[in-house]
Amino acid sequence: MSDRTSSNEWPLYEVFVRGKRGLNHVHVGSLHAADHRMALTHARDLYTRRNEGVSIWVVRSEHIAASSRDEKDPFFEPSADKVYRHPTFYDIPDDVPHI
Repeated sequence: MSDRTSSNEWPLYEVFVRGKRGLNHVHVGSLHAADHRMALTHARDLYTRRNEGVSIWVVRSEHIAASSRDEKDPFFEPSADKVYRHPTFYDIPDDVPHI
């Protein structure tokens, strides 16, 4: 890591790649870049070297809002009282895949 201050550092981008067999984008890593075009190019070079990706998203880290690990219990607690959202009341046939 260099001794540059944060004002001289390029912004941090989070990289998401959708594989050929995937239906969704998966977070694969982070990188620094001057702008979104450079981030896309570097992401392609770093995270799809084996030609496994079909789509790349790059998002500046500062634009991502996330829940805190420390507050996971209070944050997700309201959903626990909504048991009707869970398929525990239904009989699922054995021949139905992916449930």
